Amino acid sequence: MHIERLLRLLAGTFILGSLALGHWVSPYWYLFTAFVGLNLLQSGFTNWCPMMWFLKLLGVPCAADAARPKSASLAAK
Repeated sequence: MHIERLLRLLAGTFILGSLALGHWVSPYWYLFTAFVGLNLLQSGFTNWCPMMWFLKLLGVPCAADAARPKSASLAAK
């Protein structure tokens, strides 16, 4: 799985999970929903996302890296 797809899955899971927790546990969980939404908004403007940075540290590959031929990636090194 590539980082872009995993990021969308995580964002959707965080939003739906925090909405459910806000409904059944405490309305303060809606603040987490707002936090995720604000991160998505700033990511659209700045093209930087903290979760993508974290996933790259964990070694999740980018879709652009997978689309590049192996010989081109070896030549770049």
